[in-house]
Formats: sequence, C-alpha cells, structure tokens
Amino acid sequence: MKVKKTPLYDTHVALGARMVEFAGWQMPVQYSGVIEEHLAVRSACGLFDVSHMGEIEVYGKGALEFVQRITTNDAGRVVDGQCQYTLLCRPDGGVVDDTIIYRFNSERVIFCVNASNTAKAFDWINAQQRPSTVTVEDVSSAYAQIALQGPRSAEVIAGLIDVKPAKIKPFHFVMAVVAGCDAVVSRTGYTGEDGFEIYCEPDEAVTVWQALMEAGRRCGIFAVGLAARDTLRLEMGYSLYGHELGDDITPLEAGLDRYVRLDKPEFVGKDALVSQKGPNGGLKKRLIAFTLTGPGVPRQGYDITVNGAKAGAVTSGTMSPSLRIGIGMGFIDAGIKDTAGLAVVIRNRPVQAQTATLPFYNKKMAGAH
Repeated sequence: MKVKKTPLYDTHVALGARMVEFAGWQMPVQYSGVIEEHLAVRSACGLFDVSHMGEIEVYGKGALEFVQRITTNDAGRVVDGQCQYTLLCRPDGGVVDDTIIYRFNSERVIFCVNASNTAKAFDWINAQQRPSTVTVEDVSSAYAQIALQGPRSAEVIAGLIDVKPAKIKPFHFVMAVVAGCDAVVSRTGYTGEDGFEIYCEPDEAVTVWQALMEAGRRCGIFAVGLAARDTLRLEMGYSLYGHELGDDITPLEAGLDRYVRLDKPEFVGKDALVSQKGPNGGLKKRLIAFTLTGPGVPRQGYDITVNGAKAGAVTSGTMSPSLRIGIGMGFIDAGIKDTAGLAVVIRNRPVQAQTATLPFYNKKMAGAH
C-alpha cells in the first residue's frame, strides 16, 4: 500500500525532521530532539502535525441518537460546540477505537479517530443499524489537523484568530478564521497542557503552520514530532490504541470506567461490560501505572513480575523527560492485589518498581526535580 503524506510533508523535511512511516503515513518522529521538544511543550509551546488522524462525520435527522447508541460515554450530555472523549466497543466489550466527538448540532457530529483505525472505525460505524435519515461519511481527506500545545498556546494563537482564546473553554470548539483560513478550533490535546487543535483545509495547512511558527517564535515555540507526543501523553497516563486499548481489551480493564456510562439505556457492548463489572464477571487483567525505583527504561513488551513470578507485561514505557525516571503502564493479572514485590525485567534483569497514581506528571512535581 502506498504511504501517504500529509500536506505538511515538505515543511517537515525543510525543518530537518527525521521522517518515519506511521499508520500508513510519512510522519516526523523528531526535529531537534525528543527531550528538547518535550520540555518546550511543558514550559512554552510546541506545534504538531496530526493530519494523519481520521475524521468521520455522522449527519442527518437522528444523528445524535445514533451516536449515543454506539458510544460508551453519554453523548446526550454534550451541547453544541462541545467535545467529548468516548469509546466505540464491540458487543464483547473490546474497543474498536477511542475517539473524541465534536457536536456541531443534534444532526451533525464528527468523530476524530486514530490514524491506524480510520478505515476500521468507519466500517464499524457504517455497519451499525441506524435510521435511513442518518449518513456516515469518512471526511478525513477534507481536513488537515495541527495541534498547538503548551502553557503559552493562547498567547501564540491570540493574534492569528478572530475569536478571543479565552472564549474557547476546555473541550469546546468554535468555527474561526486562523491566519486568514477558515478552521474548526478546539481547546483539546494529547499532552496534558493547555492547547488548541486546528482543523483546516489541506491546501491551507502550510499557511496556518507557518503563521503559528512565526507568532510563536517570541514564546519559544518548537516543531514537535511523534516521539515527544508519545512521551507527553505517557507522562499524563493517557491510553494509546494498540498499547493500553485494543480489540481484546475493554475500557474497564484499561481503567476508563469514567467514560463508560452503564446507566445509559443501551449502547453496543453494554451487556458485556455490565457483566464484567458484576460480581460474577470480574476483570481478568487490570492496567497499572508504575515508576522504576532502579535505573533502566521500561519498554512495551517487557515482563512485569511480582515477587519473581510473571504477572503481566508493559504496554507503554519511557524515561520521563520531565521527571527523569523510568515510567510506564502495563496489564497484570487482576487477581494480584499486593504489588509490593513489583519489578520490570529489563535485559533479563528485574528492576524494582512501584505502582504510581496517574498522572505521573504535574506542575508541582516538575518543580521538585
């Protein structure tokens, strides 16, 4: 299959980015360096090309009711101009994808889905029973997506947008003009910092990107690649599909109970999740977060042991650029309650670890290092 390029491909190459194939796309993995890019987002701001993400539009009379029946969260609580994190589940409770929905009105909702799952999520949504008045369309090719993230993001975008940044509340979005280009701008992100995600027409992506880079120069802006995007989300304990989520992992196993509204009348996968939550069902595995107390870097696939016996495996791990310790997440057998003897096996050597409360990173902790 031919590898796709985002509209910003030439821009990344000109910036000296190291390009890699990711989810069928040529994407920048890093520019100046992962640690430098990561810390710029934590302290100032960074710019990400996330045009590889997919967009699926559901529209027509009854669209919101249809969305409510295929997602785990309560879409009925979302108002016009609001976003919501939610999941698409199979009847057995396994996750098709995790997604953010954008409610334009009760007859138009857009899903932002993972790049690796765009076709799968579209096929799954399209296969669900719905009224003839509701249409499902893959509109990914109509959008480029740029994420501006970091504590100085509002300052950077303020001079380029025709809406005061303060008017866009977290997890809300507006139709706006950015650098002279029509865009959908949401106050969302995948870094744990304040920020905006900008959806514009693909042929205007370079204009928007360059305007943001120019406006951000005085604020210490960096172009940021996939590698730092991953370390940033991991410090926050955000799940990544293919790691903490998958077709064989339920939202309850992944610790995402707060996004699963079992009090809703119905949604695909509800029965399986109710059963799993119930006294006779129970979880077979559970997700834990951990920090290493010895030297080493945990990586996906490494064994997790408790008192020397294999208990599970790491799903995501890294050396935290903010905290300068090894951090990670992984699944262990749900029957294991006492994790006092926790370790991660790195190069055949168990490295002591301890469970952690998410997020790993917050501003107070950063000040202590």
